[in-house]
Amino acid sequence: MSTEVAHHSIHIPQWKKDEIEEIKKNITTYSSIGVVGIRGIPSNQLQLMRKSLRGIADLKLCRNSLIDRALNESSTDVQQINKYVEDQTALLFTNENPFKLQKILQQGKTSAPIKAGAVSPKDIVVEKGPTSFPPGPIVGELTGAGIAAGIEGGKVVIRQTKIVAKKGDVVDAKLASILSRLEIHPMELGLDLRAVYQNGMIYESKILSVDETIYKNNLTLAVQHAFNLSVNSAYPTKFTISTLLTKAASQSRNLAINAEIVMPEIIDVLLGKANAQMMSIAKLTNAKDANSTSTKLKEKLAAAPK
Repeated sequence: MSTEVAHHSIHIPQWKKDEIEEIKKNITTYSSIGVVGIRGIPSNQLQLMRKSLRGIADLKLCRNSLIDRALNESSTDVQQINKYVEDQTALLFTNENPFKLQKILQQGKTSAPIKAGAVSPKDIVVEKGPTSFPPGPIVGELTGAGIAAGIEGGKVVIRQTKIVAKKGDVVDAKLASILSRLEIHPMELGLDLRAVYQNGMIYESKILSVDETIYKNNLTLAVQHAFNLSVNSAYPTKFTISTLLTKAASQSRNLAINAEIVMPEIIDVLLGKANAQMMSIAKLTNAKDANSTSTKLKEKLAAAPK
């Protein structure tokens, strides 16, 4: 160790060393390491989140510099997640599948009011319709915030649907107050998963955010296409063999009927077909010459459905 490194190490407080060692220990203990953003989450809310994740994941809150150092002192693979450590960050240590972890964190998010000076995460829409407010200064406040309002039936109403802030806009104090009073909560309060390291792989949040309904529908469609391809190409598998045998039996039966091959299995069909042809010929000949058909055959023709 060089004099410079030794000098630097001497002046690292023990609590920082302990923090670094705890992170390094967790890295080797758990199969997955998640990097989460915690900006805007109050400390008491973070503590509640930590409790809700108990038994699922261990939430580690500490300075980015300590996280950075612990990662740099770990394996080369693990060091890859260092690039996701920015702004206000925490680590999640878990043995859960990264996709399941993302789902758990998404389900744990709650809606929250937007604060003055905050950046809107999406287009904020105020819908047309009645409010719970009685007539009063609120009408002027709504109008001042760019929301058309009036009085109808003794209640304040919003006269038209309007986007009051677009995604990326900074929300001022006046609009933030109005949105809160209208109980419009555009913010999502929760841990923002940036990436997960597992078994040498990095899974970014955009990969982990899977629409399960679309995913299941795509799988079902793929299975249907594979099944149809197997049947249409007559490729036998344990999933299609019964369908292929049924199809083959049906085709062979139709072939025998059309070729008029006498077999016990289709003799009744062939006799029915011959009788129908005979009746058609008798009908034509009888129409030309009534004496060409017997009395019994005429009775059959008369009884036959028109």
